Amino acid sequence: MTNTKENVVWITGASSGIGKAMAFEWARLGYKVVLSARRKDLLQEIALEIKNSGGEALVIPVDIMEEKSIESAVQNIISTWGRLDIAVANAGFGVFGSIDTLTEKDWNRQLQGNVTGLALTVKYALPHLKKNQGRIGLVGSVGAYLPNPHVGAYGASKAAVHSIGLTLQVELKDTGVSCTTIHPGFVVSEIARIDNEGVWHPERPDPRPSNLMWPTDKAAKVMVKAILKRKRNYVFTTHGRVLVCLQRWFPSLVRTMVSKGPKPE
Repeated sequence: MTNTKENVVWITGASSGIGKAMAFEWARLGYKVVLSARRKDLLQEIALEIKNSGGEALVIPVDIMEEKSIESAVQNIISTWGRLDIAVANAGFGVFGSIDTLTEKDWNRQLQGNVTGLALTVKYALPHLKKNQGRIGLVGSVGAYLPNPHVGAYGASKAAVHSIGLTLQVELKDTGVSCTTIHPGFVVSEIARIDNEGVWHPERPDPRPSNLMWPTDKAAKVMVKAILKRKRNYVFTTHGRVLVCLQRWFPSLVRTMVSKGPKPE
């Protein structure tokens, strides 16, 4: 993939946070960028900024809760640019609440978005990625490895993402397509300000420790690099790696630590 000017990368959840930052990073490296999310106005602003910087960007709104929307997006990419080299399944959200308070609707929404939507993104991208020995990026979370009090549905969905990544790494053997599952620690995002119905509350405080929060541009650089290097699993932020290591060797310590941590509203 040395001629990046012809290579096409598709990013879901590209309207804000990590997805937006990755869009700028891929464009900086010379890739054609397909921007997908529900908020078309925000995608158009990002596309304009990329184009004003000399890059190429295509806006294709997608709702990952709808299979037809995902399938149509891929068809649109191919009909417009004729190829797909990298698919980054980044779209996702958090459902908050302790296990004893979450409803069937809460669980269904969380798993439909973070698991089924991600898996279907891969499904429809794969036939085209196989033509170019392309790359898949799955955005998980350090929460896939840890106890997740009050965000148990989110943690379960990211554990599923981790499992999907491991499975794809076997199923794609000898196809030339790589799958990189990325597990970030704390990165600046809107996730804590979106409620269980998907409504954004800009005034809501983010309970995550600000001193451990990575800026999105820094996160995007290491995530893109991991996908380009075809790494299988990549855990980042120093605190994220430390917690994953502690969970493996000292799980009782981690249980104590997270039980004293901040709780989302």
